Amino acid sequence: MVIVAGHVVVRPEDRGRYLDSCTPVVEQARAAPGCLDFTIAADPLVDGRINVFERWESVSAVEEFRGSGPGDDQGAMIVSASVAEYDVTGERSLT
Repeated sequence: MVIVAGHVVVRPEDRGRYLDSCTPVVEQARAAPGCLDFTIAADPLVDGRINVFERWESVSAVEEFRGSGPGDDQGAMIVSASVAEYDVTGERSLT
């Protein structure tokens, strides 16, 4: 399993527009083979911060879905980003 997690920062006044532009990406990801979860959401405490969480069956599933990154319009809104990919070897349910 692969987890992609982190956050991007946009200007607070751009956050709604950025999130709206991500809706098609989230829909495409959730329909992609190997996608177990995919969320891009506003942070409830920090204006301008957008949390990213993805869970995939495999590296190949992530690579097959992944494009070249944000489009020009999205990229222009990003002030900074910290997102990483993690290889997971085990899982323990908490529910």
